[in-house]
Amino acid sequence: MKIDIVSDVVCPWCIIGYRQLQQALEQTGIEAEIHWHPFELNPDMPAEGEQLRDHVMRKYGSSAEDSDKNRQQLVQVGAELGIDFNFSEDSHIRNTYDAHQLMHWADTRGLKNELKQSLFMAYFTEELDVSDRKVLVERAASVGLDAVEAAAVLEDQRYAEIVRENEKLWVSRGIHGVPAVILEEKYLLSGAQGVENFSAALKQVEAESANA
Repeated sequence: MKIDIVSDVVCPWCIIGYRQLQQALEQTGIEAEIHWHPFELNPDMPAEGEQLRDHVMRKYGSSAEDSDKNRQQLVQVGAELGIDFNFSEDSHIRNTYDAHQLMHWADTRGLKNELKQSLFMAYFTEELDVSDRKVLVERAASVGLDAVEAAAVLEDQRYAEIVRENEKLWVSRGIHGVPAVILEEKYLLSGAQGVENFSAALKQVEAESANA
């Protein structure tokens, strides 16, 4: 089954949704070909990023208490899925344009999913700056990509326009929030649906495909 996932590496519900989808695939025994697509939660985020609590409060109009509760919820949900969310007073939201460019390149080497997972871990567990090109190159090398070429990809911005066009494409298709999971290019599931809901959707699509 072809599954497209539109997401950002600084989106906690994106990694949660992916882990839920993984479990659903395991439970149903359905084999999937997963394709990641770029989406920037904050395309105008400056290079220095923004303190996470301040960002959430400003963007969503929430209080500091609400922000803390949301973090606690993420930690609890994440723990159930094997995700070690680490948040601190110094946690920052980051610009991810370079990260998406590097993942586009990784896709040409067959290692996009591996790099995606590594960047999720870097940001959410290790609290690394995924807008830092040094961090990005190190993560690329950690999954078997060539560090020198990775640095060159970021330096010359060779995939910048392609990534921007891909982002615009998904927005034009009505994707304004992530994660967005599309099954067989026809069925859209928005958000982290939960293992049971993902399982039900997978079974339904598989049954429809079998009867087509």
